[in-house]
Amino acid sequence: MREIIFDTETTGLDSREDRVIELGGIEMINRFPTGRTFHKYINPQGRAIHPDAQAVHGISAADLADKPGFHEIVEEFLAFIDGAKLVAHNAGFDIGFLNVEFGRLGHPAIAAERVIDTLALAKRKHPMGPNSLDALCRRYGIDNTHRTKHGALLDSELLAEVYIELIGGKQAALGLDSAAAPEAARRPEIGQLVVTIRPRPAALAPRLTEQDRAAHALMVETLGEKAVWLKTAQPQ
Repeated sequence: MREIIFDTETTGLDSREDRVIELGGIEMINRFPTGRTFHKYINPQGRAIHPDAQAVHGISAADLADKPGFHEIVEEFLAFIDGAKLVAHNAGFDIGFLNVEFGRLGHPAIAAERVIDTLALAKRKHPMGPNSLDALCRRYGIDNTHRTKHGALLDSELLAEVYIELIGGKQAALGLDSAAAPEAARRPEIGQLVVTIRPRPAALAPRLTEQDRAAHALMVETLGEKAVWLKTAQPQ
């Protein structure tokens, strides 16, 4: 299973007028990061950056003066996300902006069924909140001390860790062969991870005492000739 955890930064909050100015994502296969990433700063083509937005992400117009327009990076991004589920926090915001950008260039919109919203997952799992990315990092003990501003790639990396926690991925991975898991992450043709069941080096010590066995035998005698215990206790 291939998933892209991604994030955007924008010039403001209105997807109809504002523009995407940073786009970042990381690839996961079978819930393991593969090391493939996508990260671009994007020239907003004359759209001013709202001061409130700049206070959040710290990106200025001067920072973007020599960066490509969205039309110059769109094919690379579409190739990166091709065929994958898309995972984002408050995904409606990011997908809304991307679909407007795609629409300007005549590309089809991202279908809703491709999208997983980690904010919706968090609200179901932790209905009392808070469920911001920072709050979820604190809840799950994920180090985000280096996050002084929002950033598309950094936020994607943090969100990948949060997403695994939200879906119980670390617990589900217990018992997986440690050598097989990274290989499965690198090879998408592997349908499932290898589970190795190893025999115990020694049998467990019996927990029933002779007194327990004698008491059980007396109880079974009171159940009558058709008692299930008598059938299972006799050799077939």
